[in-house]
Amino acid sequence: MTPSTELQRPVIKTSLPGPKSLEIINADAQYVTPSYPRPDYKLVADHASGVWITDPDGNVFLDCNAGVAVCSTGHCHPEVVAAIQKQVSELIHLCGTDFYYRHMPELGKKLNEICPIEGPTKTHFANSGAEAIETALKLAMYHTKRQKFISFFGSFHGRTLGALSLTSSKKAQRLGFLRQALDVVHIPYPNKFRHFVTDQPVDEATITRDCINWIEKKLFQTTTPPEEVAGIVLEVVQGEGGYIPAPKAFVKELRRICDEHGIMLIIDEVQSGMGRTGKMFALDHHEGVKADIMCLAKGLGSGMPIGACVARADIMDWHKGAHASTFGGNPVALTAALKTIELLEGGLVDNSRDVGAYLEAGLNKLKDKYDCIGDVRGLGMMLGVEFVRLDGSIAPELRDIVEMACFNRGLIILGCGSNSIRFSPPLILAKEHVDVALEIFDEAIAASI
Repeated sequence: MTPSTELQRPVIKTSLPGPKSLEIINADAQYVTPSYPRPDYKLVADHASGVWITDPDGNVFLDCNAGVAVCSTGHCHPEVVAAIQKQVSELIHLCGTDFYYRHMPELGKKLNEICPIEGPTKTHFANSGAEAIETALKLAMYHTKRQKFISFFGSFHGRTLGALSLTSSKKAQRLGFLRQALDVVHIPYPNKFRHFVTDQPVDEATITRDCINWIEKKLFQTTTPPEEVAGIVLEVVQGEGGYIPAPKAFVKELRRICDEHGIMLIIDEVQSGMGRTGKMFALDHHEGVKADIMCLAKGLGSGMPIGACVARADIMDWHKGAHASTFGGNPVALTAALKTIELLEGGLVDNSRDVGAYLEAGLNKLKDKYDCIGDVRGLGMMLGVEFVRLDGSIAPELRDIVEMACFNRGLIILGCGSNSIRFSPPLILAKEHVDVALEIFDEAIAASI
């Protein structure tokens, strides 16, 4: 699909949120759980197309979030819609964990072709990223006969109890749930902009050395013997934690550690996968490094609920009945995923790389213009902008103000980490859209400082 540029700019007709949107917001407050982590601004979607979202009051927004990196092919891509409509008319559900249909092996074969895993793979289909993570945890424990896991501060892997044991990006995610369900130890993530000791920028070699030493010279020698570790769970680009790419040397060292100790390297590509980083997977940026187990979701289905845990076939060797899902591998969701991959391979991964680089260059120009932007980082269309005070310390309040100012001007972005804004637009974004987004972002920052 050629990126659409028919609509040039957002259109804001009412105060935000408008009266019709307010009715929905008020009804939501009455009937829907308050636990959802919604931002300060209140976007109500009525319909969407491409990179544009329209609310019930007729306000049109430029979407640079894509439903939190889910709508990879844009909103309601016509080929995805057509594929879904055809499938809905043929078969909606049968429960693929009890019966058979062609879509499961078709998508499994495709994932076997594209996932950076050595040798043949097998796939368990789920409904979300958290479910894919739960599958990976159970599989690693089953295969290794071990129970400990290593995760990273700033990580997000889901909110179900097993996944929550790994998650550590925000206090609110764990507050109130007492002890974690699994034996997980957290270590510093290799963020070269903020060293975990000094909170200052360092080079990749230094942060890699210090994080690897933490594992080998601290954990393995004290609380966490390597022979008891089932898996190390890594986001190659940390998502909720701030859109932070891991250094190449660090990822390579993790692979070495796992190989030496029989530990499963579990790569969480829920947010970074499916073309988001300018390659099909973030791990593809790390030549020669392969995962043992990978978790996918979000952009895999262009908005349909789907998750997948892909593993080496010799690892996914558990017995019949060990793990299953009533709705996982739904034929409609699988159809959307197959069409999504076709579109990604047909040019959208390349567009993510090229237009993402154009967006990154524009954000770096704003970094040069504004002292409050401390760092611009990321890959492809997975870009983070970190807001700081003059002394370099974090500026979460300013980040929130800028986020709101963007919304009021018709640009949808979302925070991540304590003080960063993420750009995760649909992969159909064109340079003309980027120009508008950068102009609005510039105006929002100027109005906020």
